[in-house]
Amino acid sequence: MIALKTFAEKLSELRRREALSQEQLAEKLGVTRQSVSKWESGTAVPELGKLITLSELFSVSVDYLVKDGIEEPEHPAEASTAKLEKQVEELTQYFHGWAWESKTKIWGLPLVSIHFCFHPHRIQNRSIAKGIIAIGNIAVGVFSLGLLSVGLFSIGVTSLGLLSLGAVAFGLAALGPVAIGLMAFGPVAAGLWYAGGVAALGGKIAVGVTAVGETAVGYDAAGAHTLLWGDGLTRTEVEAFLLQHHPNLWKPVLNLLSIFGANIK
Repeated sequence: MIALKTFAEKLSELRRREALSQEQLAEKLGVTRQSVSKWESGTAVPELGKLITLSELFSVSVDYLVKDGIEEPEHPAEASTAKLEKQVEELTQYFHGWAWESKTKIWGLPLVSIHFCFHPHRIQNRSIAKGIIAIGNIAVGVFSLGLLSVGLFSIGVTSLGLLSLGAVAFGLAALGPVAIGLMAFGPVAAGLWYAGGVAALGGKIAVGVTAVGETAVGYDAAGAHTLLWGDGLTRTEVEAFLLQHHPNLWKPVLNLLSIFGANIK
């Protein structure tokens, strides 16, 4: 703020701020208490030498003391406290987390939403990233990336989506170490329709080292129609077997399952 105060007012305020009596200030300056009293009453002003001593004593400029329109200086103790408070606030924000959202919105959602919380016990609703593109500890969006990720296209440690990729993945099409969905592919895969992996359980087709399904291809296979790995299978052999029992199988799925079948071991 701009302090329009006289020298007398400033001197009195600075002295009180430092918790000094008139006698104590006079002693520091080498003058009488009456001199300090006259300065603060406005009936007298100190000489230049005393003004310089006052500026040094109170950590202010001579200009501030003698000019009424000079901006009021921040008290050193207050400056130190403010600096400390700012540092504490920055550290608090760091441990609470960090968030940013784009101003551009689609369907009422930010185009990009990023929310990270670095303290697991402080993850709350406001820590959830919600946007068309969502990134965070917990991410919900069309395209989502997070520890827990939910979206049409989702990537995360635990992932749920139309197309899902994660350590544990749930989705229409799921890919991960543990994958569960209509179509699931991974070391451990369970698919309502199709599954491919080391251990595969599929409602219609399962392909894996151990495979269980209506149609199963594997080293150990169980189902109504089975093709055992034996001494090895070629992609063509797997493809022909699958088409024999599922002639309308979607070509991309056929190709993927055939690759799994030819590389079981």
